[in-house]
Amino acid sequence: MTKLSKFEFSGPPSTMSSPWTQPDTSRPIAIIGGGVLGRRLAMMWASTGRHAIICEKVPAVAKAALEYIRDNINQQAKKMGAAQPGLVTTTEHLQEAVKDAWMVIEAVPEVLDIKIPLFGDLDRLTRDDCILATNSSSYKSREVISRVTKAYRVCNGHYYLPPDQNHLELMTCGSTDPAIFPFLEEQAKSVGFIPIQARVESTGFIFNRIWAAIKRESVLVMAEGVATPEDIDSLFRSNFHSEFAPCEMMDRVGLDTVYNIEAHYAAERGLPTLPLDWLKKEYLEKEHLGCKSGKGFLVGK
Repeated sequence: MTKLSKFEFSGPPSTMSSPWTQPDTSRPIAIIGGGVLGRRLAMMWASTGRHAIICEKVPAVAKAALEYIRDNINQQAKKMGAAQPGLVTTTEHLQEAVKDAWMVIEAVPEVLDIKIPLFGDLDRLTRDDCILATNSSSYKSREVISRVTKAYRVCNGHYYLPPDQNHLELMTCGSTDPAIFPFLEEQAKSVGFIPIQARVESTGFIFNRIWAAIKRESVLVMAEGVATPEDIDSLFRSNFHSEFAPCEMMDRVGLDTVYNIEAHYAAERGLPTLPLDWLKKEYLEKEHLGCKSGKGFLVGK
């Protein structure tokens, strides 16, 4: 039998009563972070007529987010059969973004010291019925709620790279009101997402637990000088008849994000750090972060 970590539990989500009631979904959705993923989430959620607010403190990132949305939202609205897309706005101020939101999606860097205080602020600044979802792919939402008093509305809502990869993995924080999950599934389907709920708490959810092993071994193959990124991706596509491949995907996600995710896996599971050490030295310390910096495994070559 597998030994569960201190953050895992063996039963279903808590069935204890909570004060959560379904929020009015005509209110805005707030996305915290306007980077590669945050802007895509805003575009998807607004595509069917909803209002999405991006909270982003860096003006250049906020501008790039709005440009991405402008270039893609009409096509997504047409795909969803919407008469017209909704509104996406940006703000630098957290309180302004979340005060009336029915859901807040956290899409900030994969650093626990950022997420914990943020969720404490969100707990204070939002309405009691507002769902607080972390997009983290490596941290359980249980790990971000130490400053939260209303944990019944906190959950993981992990997205991939929409509008092409539209699965959404949902997971409890251990105290999440179970009624939130069918409600979120219905809302997510209405804007083109494909929701799947993890049955128990799990670092990495479902797909990313499998994907992490592929990423880790790919980086190790490069670190040992066995093969180039081009070789790895060519073999992967050929053998799995896949449109995507490991090195290309890591470039797209961001090598800094890959590093932070894998560092958490390594610390929790006692995994070797050689791939991480090499990635940090050869790429992160040179600010070669993939698509976001213009140079990475494959980008910029």
